[in-house]
Amino acid sequence: MVVWTDFERATIQDIFSKIDYGVVGQAAISRCLIVYPWTQRYFGSFGNLYNAAAITSNPKVAAHGKVVMEGLEKAVKNLENIKATFAELSTLHSEKLQVDPDNFKLLGDCLTIVVAAQLGKNFTPEVHAAFQKFLAVVVSSLRRQYY
Repeated sequence: MVVWTDFERATIQDIFSKIDYGVVGQAAISRCLIVYPWTQRYFGSFGNLYNAAAITSNPKVAAHGKVVMEGLEKAVKNLENIKATFAELSTLHSEKLQVDPDNFKLLGDCLTIVVAAQLGKNFTPEVHAAFQKFLAVVVSSLRRQYY
């Protein structure tokens, strides 16, 4: 079980209250697909992902980014039991979609960059630490079914 400090809990909730899920989700997924092109193999049905311009303007990428952010919102609302919150999602990604679990960390890293850019000077080292802890728990929860 993860123990959250009052600061971490408040910080995570504050971050998610300040960001636009559509913008941040699309930017994070786009960045992941561009920086780590091997991740594109899971999105064959998304159409043209041949270059950065195609990826960033792809409506299916944008829609999936929003879905990812809405999933993270569920984790924010269930900080005490993120593993149970993501149990079905973990099974889906491991058994049906067969996503390499290392990709969750890559997406988390891209999300951190995008959130930091959105928050600017408010993304202090302390805020960063709380956000990284949150993402580490999310990634661990998504990887759970793989073991």
